[in-house]
Amino acid sequence: MTPRSAQPGLRLQIVLSLAGLMLLAFVPLFFAVASLARATVQGGRERAARDLGRVVVSHAASAYARGGRTALVDEIAGQAGHDGVDAVCAFTPAGATIACAGPPIDVGGVFDSGSPGAESVRTVREPSGTEVEVFGPGPAVAVAARIAVDVDADHGPPLVRLVAFYMTVFALALIVFAYFALTRLIVRPIDQLVAAADRVATGARTLGIPRAGARELVELGVSVQAMAEKLIAEKATLVTKVEELTETTSRLTQTRAQLVRSERMASVGRLAAGVAHEIGNPIAALMGIQDLLLEGGHTPEAQQDFVQRMRRETDRIHGVVRDLLDFARPEAPGEVGARAPAEVRAVVDDVVALVRPQRFFRSVDLTTDVPASLEVALPAPRLTQVLLNVVLNAGAAVAAHRGRGRVVIRAYAIADPARVRLEVEDDGPGVDAKVRDRLFEPFVTTKDVGEGTGLGLAVCRGLVESAGGDIDLDPSYTGGARFFVVLPAPPGPIPGAGA
Repeated sequence: MTPRSAQPGLRLQIVLSLAGLMLLAFVPLFFAVASLARATVQGGRERAARDLGRVVVSHAASAYARGGRTALVDEIAGQAGHDGVDAVCAFTPAGATIACAGPPIDVGGVFDSGSPGAESVRTVREPSGTEVEVFGPGPAVAVAARIAVDVDADHGPPLVRLVAFYMTVFALALIVFAYFALTRLIVRPIDQLVAAADRVATGARTLGIPRAGARELVELGVSVQAMAEKLIAEKATLVTKVEELTETTSRLTQTRAQLVRSERMASVGRLAAGVAHEIGNPIAALMGIQDLLLEGGHTPEAQQDFVQRMRRETDRIHGVVRDLLDFARPEAPGEVGARAPAEVRAVVDDVVALVRPQRFFRSVDLTTDVPASLEVALPAPRLTQVLLNVVLNAGAAVAAHRGRGRVVIRAYAIADPARVRLEVEDDGPGVDAKVRDRLFEPFVTTKDVGEGTGLGLAVCRGLVESAGGDIDLDPSYTGGARFFVVLPAPPGPIPGAGA
């Protein structure tokens, strides 16, 4: 399973967003409802206080009419201090105080206004709270009552508390409902789809998609299933292609190794044909000397001279055969020398020794310009095969074109990066432009039928490129042909390095 991230999930993010939305919607609504409720309750209390004040004024006036001042005083005393009635005072029509219960009420402004016969109601803001003052005129007596409005206001209106409770319960219920709805409709199908995708990623061949949930999620699951089936089919096709490519690469590697061995043996065959007459001459000399010895009658000094000549001719034959065997001997996979760097000077000397006995090299001036101590990161047998092919081609081209000519083998070091460049230059006819671009392709040759297979340079390119080097024809040289081989040098400084 894929490890879960620390980032909040879709369900939690939606629930938190919904909670924030309800908070933004319900908090202003709550304060608006609370303010409206307080205003409504306050208005109702003020209206009730006015009505109560009118009743108190009416009762006081009725008591004065029934029993005079004594009944008025008893009525006022009985009303004050009960049901929010803070104070009750009675006045003569001229404004003189007849009786008063509770704090005195100043209604001088009513009498000063010149309209004491009109009823008046006013709201008074006192330190203890809001009060309503009701003034009721009468023909014999005027009564003023002061009613407290904020009685029990500290307990808070029940309506506000009820609204707050309702909003809280509704918000919690909505959040819980949203949580379970999101779990069933969205989160659970997505979790099932993720688990199915993880199973496919770990090697399952089928994707079990959820069939419940929102329509969009079901359609998404169907699309993911189709994609997974296509990927599985493409993976199987890719595995088959990789296996085929691996098999093809293995066959190509084996074929290339066979071509290398075939070209090596073909080179040995061409060399053997070229040196056959070189071995034949010493053998003919040996046979002649043996005939002379068999005839007898020679002095000991003459016999010693014949034996020394026989030894020289035998050494000559032995040297030619040894060179051929050293070149033709295949490299063993675990042989140390097969992987050791090659000394360029020693390889060039071996190549010169191998080609000089060739018939067409008798009329070719072969010179070398190779500094000592140059090494390349290519085994000596492979470097020998590369140079031998190129030098043989150069000598054959010069001999066929002019009869006489020259072939130069040179090598020098390059500092950055550490490489060694070898050049084989001749003054022959050069390379035909028609085959120049295909010169290193297999079976491309400029020789007559039966004189070459066209595999030599192709095999040489494979050997050089396997060591990270390069081989090509120098297009800037026009006096014949100049092939160059650039090979990496072994680790460490190389002497005589130049740019």
